[in-house]
Amino acid sequence: MRFDFDVHDLGRLPYRDAWDVQLRRHAAVADGREAPTLLLVEHPPVLTFGKKGGRRHLLVSEAEARARGFDLFDVERGGDVTYHGPGQLVGYPIFPIGRRVRDYLRALEDVMVRTFAAFGLTTTGSPGYAGVWFGDEKLVAIGVAIKRNVSFHGFAMNVHTDLARFDAIVPCGLHDKGVTSLSRVLERHVGLDEVKPPLLAAFRETFHGSCAPLDDTTAPPRKDLARKDLARKDLVA
Repeated sequence: MRFDFDVHDLGRLPYRDAWDVQLRRHAAVADGREAPTLLLVEHPPVLTFGKKGGRRHLLVSEAEARARGFDLFDVERGGDVTYHGPGQLVGYPIFPIGRRVRDYLRALEDVMVRTFAAFGLTTTGSPGYAGVWFGDEKLVAIGVAIKRNVSFHGFAMNVHTDLARFDAIVPCGLHDKGVTSLSRVLERHVGLDEVKPPLLAAFRETFHGSCAPLDDTTAPPRKDLARKDLARKDLVA
């Protein structure tokens, strides 16, 4: 997989708004109107449920989850339930990968392993459980969707995430695994801006391409995006 890509930093953005940005950019990349793009974002507290669906790994009622400040969304990506929130760096690579889904997942894991190596950590990807691990604890969750041979959704890296927020779910449906954060492992506060440069360097190395300078020029999301498009069945992960 070799291609150049743009990078847009959306800052902190509600999940639905970032979802709309993804869909617009995905359509533009698939149509050849825009370059492959990596979106970076931080979300307010949200629980998302992947194509495995259901609420069996939600440990509280939906009403209780909302009372605790979570938004809830069913989305197109593969995988189970996961949490996004402050202190977590979320990335949505919108890349033309064809049907090479497994290769792409391994490449994303490689990006994360390279990133953590810049902090002196040895981490591992797991073909059985997509994501990146420090021992038995997950540092990065990965869940993707592919439509028209172009990826969207992506990864969530726990940088200085409040890990207590995961208590409302069984993360990724894995009962015997834990979650951790980069700040917890390093025993110091790590900011999102500290992680972005080594992350982008790792993306360049793994995908053998160059990326434009980090910017925040993505246009505000349209509010009138047709939600019916989100139910399409031609998505795989």
